[in-house]
Amino acid sequence: MADLEKYKAASGTLIPVWTLEIQTLPEDTDRILDAVMQVYPLRFGRYQRNASISAVGKETAQPEPNSTTTTHVKGFEAGRTETYPMVELKISIARDLAVLEKVMDAVIYAHHYEEPVIFLREDWASRAAGYTKSDDPNRCCNNARGSPQRIG
Repeated sequence: MADLEKYKAASGTLIPVWTLEIQTLPEDTDRILDAVMQVYPLRFGRYQRNASISAVGKETAQPEPNSTTTTHVKGFEAGRTETYPMVELKISIARDLAVLEKVMDAVIYAHHYEEPVIFLREDWASRAAGYTKSDDPNRCCNNARGSPQRIG
């Protein structure tokens, strides 16, 4: 992968990042992102608070004895399967241990689970060389469709 450090195209470069994939309740994504923004800007080019949130799926687990579920949910039996709605929240950060520590602390503090499911990957993210072709027919300002309709 070291060759990617030398990657240069007219369109831009690739930079090394860590991607965190966080499984969470759909309604908790903003709280987690707000907590991360207190310690890291989630910058992608000229934009901050960049993240992707998957469509709603399901997560399932079987809580063991002495877990939060078996301790606080009256009548719940250890080993019984529970299933809840879930989204995958993905964010990218610099490959810097100090940044990772702050971001992980923020995520775990804001997360609703005692043991959040978080995956960490080494990735490479694109960085555009800049928008220099104002007549590019594929850009939202030139394609007659404009920007996508906002959902939030």
